[in-house]
Amino acid sequence: MSAEAARAAELLTQLSNPARLRAFAELVRRGKEGSSLAEMSFHLDISKPEAGEALGRLAGLGLATGSGDGYYRAQPDVLREVAQALTATLPIAPLLRDYPQLKSYFAHGRLTSLPPTMSERYQQTAELLARFLAVEGVLTEDEVNRRLAAVTDDVAAVRRMLVESGWLERDRAGTSYGSARKLPA
Repeated sequence: MSAEAARAAELLTQLSNPARLRAFAELVRRGKEGSSLAEMSFHLDISKPEAGEALGRLAGLGLATGSGDGYYRAQPDVLREVAQALTATLPIAPLLRDYPQLKSYFAHGRLTSLPPTMSERYQQTAELLARFLAVEGVLTEDEVNRRLAAVTDDVAAVRRMLVESGWLERDRAGTSYGSARKLPA
């Protein structure tokens, strides 16, 4: 497991505790004003020691800061940073750097929508996914599906797009695929 994945797992594990999650949500709701231990205890209807434990854990994780004035403030950007670091480790991420115009079609390393079929973006998306597949030789349909499943839920639509755009060639039986053209350098 990568350091990014371990950090994300730790944050999510710690936030799975209902008191911590509610405390974090309350701190986020309060914004820059923050909350004292007593206020948190009151708003969450938990004891001061429970509120203190929750706020202390959040501060230890970097999800909150405690100040000398006894107030805690949320640091929600930590979650965003961890998510971005985790997304950067996904298999499509290095290729997406070369296709920044396609980022809007992806969320967290997954293809969420396809551009219109007659658009330039459609062709660019097909090229990006052809690079991702890295077909050398002949692949079975199952192999193509398994590779595409790492970045999309609709493998059939993406496989069809790759064939229609000329990046993949399908045999007459529709059971094996090969590269139809060379990728530009």
